[in-house]
Amino acid sequence: MDWNRVEGNWKQVKGKIKEQWGKLTDDDLDVIAGKRDQLEGKIQERYGYAKDQTNKDIDDWYGRQTW
Repeated sequence: MDWNRVEGNWKQVKGKIKEQWGKLTDDDLDVIAGKRDQLEGKIQERYGYAKDQTNKDIDDWYGRQTW
């Protein structure tokens, strides 16, 4: 997975992230700033997911994106 694509286009990707994980706030997304580990942590915090579930969800979401 090439997460650099997400980091480089974070302003455009934020909307897609928010569609998938609506409990994340704009402030959360500003702090995350495209960093995958930060995104994982915020999703775990907001949704109460385990780390492995969060990783799977992010990978699934990333795989569905059409870049």
